[in-house]
Amino acid sequence: MFIQKLDSINGFLRQCFQTKNVRAIKKLHAHLLRTGLLFISPSFESKLIFTYSTCLHRNNSKTVTALLNCVNPTNPLPFNMILSDYCRNGLSFLALQTFSFMHTNGVPLDTYSFCCSSVASCSMKDVKFGAQIHSLVEKSGWLSSVFVGSALVDLYAKLSLINDAAKMFDEIPVKNTVCANALLSGYGEANQWVEGLEFVRKMRALNLKCDHFTLSAMLRACAGLSAIELGRQVHGSVIRMVSDLEDDVFLQSSLIEMYGKCGLVGKAWQVFNLSGFGYNGERKRDVVLWTSMLAVYGRNGDFEKVIELFKEMLREGISPDGVAFVTVISACGHTGHGKLGIQYFESMVSDYGLEPGPEHYSCIVDLLCRAGELERAWKMVNEMTHKENGSYSVSMWGALLNACNEFGNIELGKLAARKALEMDPHNVGIYVLLSNVYAKFGMWDEIEQLRELMKETGLKKDVGCSWIEITS
Repeated sequence: MFIQKLDSINGFLRQCFQTKNVRAIKKLHAHLLRTGLLFISPSFESKLIFTYSTCLHRNNSKTVTALLNCVNPTNPLPFNMILSDYCRNGLSFLALQTFSFMHTNGVPLDTYSFCCSSVASCSMKDVKFGAQIHSLVEKSGWLSSVFVGSALVDLYAKLSLINDAAKMFDEIPVKNTVCANALLSGYGEANQWVEGLEFVRKMRALNLKCDHFTLSAMLRACAGLSAIELGRQVHGSVIRMVSDLEDDVFLQSSLIEMYGKCGLVGKAWQVFNLSGFGYNGERKRDVVLWTSMLAVYGRNGDFEKVIELFKEMLREGISPDGVAFVTVISACGHTGHGKLGIQYFESMVSDYGLEPGPEHYSCIVDLLCRAGELERAWKMVNEMTHKENGSYSVSMWGALLNACNEFGNIELGKLAARKALEMDPHNVGIYVLLSNVYAKFGMWDEIEQLRELMKETGLKKDVGCSWIEITS
């Protein structure tokens, strides 16, 4: 009977969380106080405070503080449960407020507290708060915890402070593969491929073992550097070290992408063709693998293969994701299959329940432009400009501007450039595309004006570069 009552209270709290019914929560709070049920379990306190918080206005910090004051400050468990709930549900600002309350009111801080607050700081992109957590960790002696150290490395790495992440890693007295992978991930996100590979060599000197994540990061680095020989060596290590490769979809997809980005489409196809086999002989290839192989064909310009593979994917009963649709719609545009591309775009919503994003609309606009239907493309971009936010439109205006260059429609091109620059005045790509339109019609005075405008705003075109691998 008692357990059923607890289950019903938990169910009621979940319902209040969904309906945001503050009045009902207050009634339940009063009932729990009168009956004494509020104090039988720390989880009740934490769930009640979390449900209250989700129904309050973001700036209502006084109410949250008042609720936290009701919790026993000598026991960190309910506070940590509240921190966890806030982090898991995207309420990072409340997680940081709770951590500040704990520190100010002398609530014991432990590994869980520091890890949750680091995750919340990262989510809020709050470098200052993260640095304060780091300072508190140093003062309180919790740096000896590899879990806290890993959380701080991950914090700095995800905020693109790679040098700080590396220093943090060096400060951890007892290191493990998890904190090493956090730093390795940071190198990957910052496209610092060489530094990432050098760090892997350092891991061996520190007697840190490579796991699946380390191998995936190494393959991404090889792909970023187009270092095919090193990539083959990593592939050999994968075969020797990973006994359950058929169960690791992301490691297989990393292999496919590495060979694809190095231009070895045949090798990528071999990996894809051998993937998905289980011990019982049954074959089931995950959508991630299909998407990776589609991207390989698309990146290497084999657009007919993209369409063919996408149809095979549908025949095998695999539901495509948003990335797969971007690749196949783009391929339809490049091969002149305009109607098929529009059919796939429409099936995203009608058949698979996917919400088209900016990338999908940009592909459709590009598809229409390649077919010479500039007016129809103009209409679609104009409609999207007034929907939701402007991020939907800058890339689409760019696609329309590029098409105007190809088809010689200078007036529409100038209008598309103006619309794009209104949304993103510092987009160098738009200036370059408009300059190409002017050059096609010999409008050298306008080009000079564009260059002067770019100088005044401090904009520079990125210098192109190519990677080649030299072998002796």
